[in-house]
Amino acid sequence: MTPLLESHSCAGGGIEFGETSAQAVIREVDEELGLSITDVRLLGTLENIFTFAGTPGHEIVQVYDAKFVDASVYERPHLNAHESDGAVFIAKWLPLDSITGDTSLVPDGLYELLKKLALLD
Repeated sequence: MTPLLESHSCAGGGIEFGETSAQAVIREVDEELGLSITDVRLLGTLENIFTFAGTPGHEIVQVYDAKFVDASVYERPHLNAHESDGAVFIAKWLPLDSITGDTSLVPDGLYELLKKLALLD
């Protein structure tokens, strides 16, 4: 698994009323990247208490693994994407061997979760 990151944060978003977190991941990837995913599996749950732009926040984060239906996606150096508000961003592949305890990953605890699952060396 090579994480697809947008500025050291995994691609994703919020859960809408009436959908499961797995359904939300499928929808969010389609909305942000215009791509379909399959083999969606929950890796773990993180609770994140943070401050962003001076405002405190609290979120429960469901971390998933999945595969792109179109395998050619993995050969692209990056993916052009957009947020629901229209903001454009570039999602880049981050090689697993480049992720260390000093890598700034969001949310807090993501590095430890991936390490615990033996997805990182």
